[in-house]
Amino acid sequence: MSDVSHYNITIKEYHVDSYGHVNNATYLQIYEEARWELITSKGYGFHEVHQLQQGPVILEVNVKFFKEIPLRSKIDVTTEVMNYKGKVGQLLQKMMKEDGTVASEAVFTFGLFDMKARKLIEPTEKWKKALGI
Repeated sequence: MSDVSHYNITIKEYHVDSYGHVNNATYLQIYEEARWELITSKGYGFHEVHQLQQGPVILEVNVKFFKEIPLRSKIDVTTEVMNYKGKVGQLLQKMMKEDGTVASEAVFTFGLFDMKARKLIEPTEKWKKALGI
């Protein structure tokens, strides 16, 4: 449905656990970084979220772990909107190792949240542009 965006990161010491690979909770942080980079680069960053009082909200996540990601690995995080029907969309993110192996993938169910009304709203044109749809 949308173009695939890319976010590159090198796994640092604070990303790994006592086993020497990325901690499961850290995957969610890295995926979030990639999502913020995507929307910020298209004019819908933290400032705009607070100015408009409308921002992204995650409703559900399903994460799969396929391969370990060790310290100092270079990772490409891809992000793609799979669908957006009504007020709710689904986004696919993957962490790709340098050799092209998928280390993890996650499907996020999300929406646009009106911070004043405290409810989901239909996606605005500015929001769609930020998502690349």
